[in-house]
Amino acid sequence: MTLQPRRPDWLKVKIPHSPNYIKMKSMFSELNLATVCQEAMCPNMEECWSGGTATVMLMGDTCTRACRFCGVNTGNPKGILDRDEPQKVGFAISEMNLEYVVLTSVDRDDLADQGANHFAETIEVIKKNNPKIIVEVLTPDFSAKAPLLKRVLDAKPDVFAHNIETVEELTPDVRDRRSGYRQSLKVLKTVKELNPKQYTKTSIMLGLGEKDHQVEQALRDLREVGCDIVTFGQYLSPTKFHERHLPVLEYIHPDKFEHWKKVAEEMGFLYVASGPLVRSSYKAGEFFMKGVIEKQRSENSSKVFPTIEDIIQ
Repeated sequence: MTLQPRRPDWLKVKIPHSPNYIKMKSMFSELNLATVCQEAMCPNMEECWSGGTATVMLMGDTCTRACRFCGVNTGNPKGILDRDEPQKVGFAISEMNLEYVVLTSVDRDDLADQGANHFAETIEVIKKNNPKIIVEVLTPDFSAKAPLLKRVLDAKPDVFAHNIETVEELTPDVRDRRSGYRQSLKVLKTVKELNPKQYTKTSIMLGLGEKDHQVEQALRDLREVGCDIVTFGQYLSPTKFHERHLPVLEYIHPDKFEHWKKVAEEMGFLYVASGPLVRSSYKAGEFFMKGVIEKQRSENSSKVFPTIEDIIQ
């Protein structure tokens, strides 16, 4: 048993209690919809839900993979899928007056298309109900199969995210054996090949024992496949002293997160969110992407990516 270091003050958060948070929690419960915010015990629920941003988890709460950093249930859903979920999610989002929604899911290796069509249908319903809403998808790897990725892209999400989670050297211990560092890079690369104008995004957890040179190499690998946005956050073990979950080896100081922000920006990432409480669907990043995408929509720009200077003018 590995003892985890004491959690520092900068990782303490308030208990959610705002009226909008309570309203959203009630609606998700009534519609029997899962959110990764709740399933992953995200520390930013109050901030995001109070401001009208939510991350909806599609296809249930049981994942076919068993990554050692994740608190989501693992098992075999046996092909069970709520075919009405796209309509339910579309209705819920239209009722919440959201401006930005993130759709994610458990891995569904038990389905022939691993859930790609379900993702696409949900995007299409949301966009039909509210053409102005910005939809980000945070997807499984779909085994890096181009036809499955294309099905999701054809539904026109505004941002396509897939997380590499950690550095290459730690991946075998951190992620399920069916996942992989190179496979995740292939996903991001394939998305860009299918649609060069698609914004792509990924996330890296710190505190698992990674070395600086390994993080730097991961960033270089991401830029090589054209990834536009990267977020850094502190790994927080879902449970204490559980053999399934990895312990926190180090709580990274905020100054170090600022360091990685600068390094990534210097490498040319369009946007970087980095901090102890940042998560892959962190609201700060969503605000930035909202500005990027809305400016691009209004100008119908011929440029693939506006610069930061363009956005703030």
